[in-house]
Amino acid sequence: MSTFVISCGGTGGHLSPGIALAERLTAKGHSVRLLISRKEVDSRLMRKYPQMQTVEAPGAAFGLAPAKLAKFLLSQVAGFLFALNFLQQNRPDVIVAFGGFMTVGITLAGYLRGVPVVLHEANRKPGRAVRMLSGFARRIYLPPGVRLRGLPPQALRHCGFPLRQEIRPLPRDAARVRLGVPVEGKVLLVLGGSQGAQSLNNWVSHHFGKLAAKGISVICVSGIGKGSGGLIECLDAQGKRRVARMLPFCDDMAALLSSADLAVSRAGAGSLAEFIRCHLPAIVVPYPHAADNHQAENASYFERQGGGLVVDQEEMVRLTDEVLELMFNDFLLESFRRNLERMEHSNSLDLLLHDLEELGAESRQYAAGELPATV
Repeated sequence: MSTFVISCGGTGGHLSPGIALAERLTAKGHSVRLLISRKEVDSRLMRKYPQMQTVEAPGAAFGLAPAKLAKFLLSQVAGFLFALNFLQQNRPDVIVAFGGFMTVGITLAGYLRGVPVVLHEANRKPGRAVRMLSGFARRIYLPPGVRLRGLPPQALRHCGFPLRQEIRPLPRDAARVRLGVPVEGKVLLVLGGSQGAQSLNNWVSHHFGKLAAKGISVICVSGIGKGSGGLIECLDAQGKRRVARMLPFCDDMAALLSSADLAVSRAGAGSLAEFIRCHLPAIVVPYPHAADNHQAENASYFERQGGGLVVDQEEMVRLTDEVLELMFNDFLLESFRRNLERMEHSNSLDLLLHDLEELGAESRQYAAGELPATV
């Protein structure tokens, strides 16, 4: 069996697929350590997986503001030195990195230590870390149909987004009971990503009355630090109770996704993959300040494949009308659900696992002197 280090901290979009991969590798008997950040979003999600081995490493997100840029650069130096020391004491067979600010130090340190590095890019527009570090990696996994200039053919693989085992459709009524929303009627799920989106939170606060009047309840994951949780109650036109439940954080994604008839969400790769898995149509609002505007690429592909609609941030004035029109268009919703079912890549994680196990076996043979250095 092989030993893997998975670098996946910083955001839910990096951490969730790392956990998904760790679940499957561990189930097959491999040893896995997750390299995570010291951010609250990481520690909150990892509390659900106490059986997993984690290591916290230094790191800070990139920013152009002088103070933020200085913090980022210092953290990258600290992260690189930390990774060198860590690999000296805990040499794995393979390093898997899911992008973001946690990726640079461990990738460079792994390359210098002679450990095979694998990069996974979830977005349809590869990020800075993956573009910059691709030359140091043995494998680069990209979404189907995405290319990266300059990659040798033998390094490129295509696969989907690894999802945790718990992300699966549940009975709708049971999911709504678990989340404390009315079983009868329509439910809208609003997601701003792992850290929330203030503009979507504000939209819920300002427009819930209009939604409730039409018989729609709302579950909004508002994000840690972007407002307290709470419950808003209204009566619809028939005098029935409708609620808007505001949750700063929720680790019961299966219930969230299964409870809703429609989602309004940012266009992170992880969120879109979860909608596909649970066949939940969505109106996606790409975050306009995402690095390299990658959410716009994700959203456009999702819409072209027939999973839902796109509303740009500057056009949010029409979001309420779009929600009301789509929520009660059962024919179109069912069409979206069929397209989402078609989009699901159920074997993507199996393909990734098989390739990683082969790399791990090669790495062990090389370390034992059974293979030449060219492998």
